[in-house]
Amino acid sequence: MEEEIIKNPGGDVEVEEDISIGLSNRVVLYNDDWHTFDEVIYQLIKAINCTYEKARDHAFEVHVKGKSIVFTGSMKECLKVSSILEEIALTTQIIT
Repeated sequence: MEEEIIKNPGGDVEVEEDISIGLSNRVVLYNDDWHTFDEVIYQLIKAINCTYEKARDHAFEVHVKGKSIVFTGSMKECLKVSSILEEIALTTQIIT
């Protein structure tokens, strides 16, 4: 979320104004034929800091549907999540 600090010309008061347009980015994880469920689950836990059950649900959705939106957030956060998933050569995409 981008913020702009506006200084009051007559004093020392600073006001923070949210200038983001409210669009969030999403990380999509795609299915492949190389990784086991456990590899995907544990990498998801590492990347998005979720429970085992939530990671297992994502892994199952990826297996059945071919993809799953595994994270929603700022571009900076999405890049971090995507890079952690890609540490083990998982295929991801960031959608804006």
